[in-house]
Amino acid sequence: MAVTTSRMLRLTFTTDGGKTFAVTIPNPKVDLQQAEAEAVAAMDSIITSDLFLTSSSALTGIRDIRVIDTTTNDLFDPPKV
Repeated sequence: MAVTTSRMLRLTFTTDGGKTFAVTIPNPKVDLQQAEAEAVAAMDSIITSDLFLTSSSALTGIRDIRVIDTTTNDLFDPPKV
C-alpha cells in the first residue's frame, strides 16, 4: 500500500463547434502563478497556429487553465504468488 501524488496542468479551449478541447501536461512548474501570463500567451499561440484538429472544428478561445493535484491512496496490494 502506498500514497502517491501527481500534478498536471490542463489547458481548456473553446472550439468553433461550441464544444471544449483540453490538453493536459504532466508535472508543471510548482510556482505556476507567475507563469500564468506565459500560459495564456502559449494558448493564444496554439489557437493562432491552428495546431490541433478537433472533432468540433478549430480552436477559437481560452476557456480555462487549471493545475490539478491528485493524491491516490492504494488501499490493497494483491498477494504475491
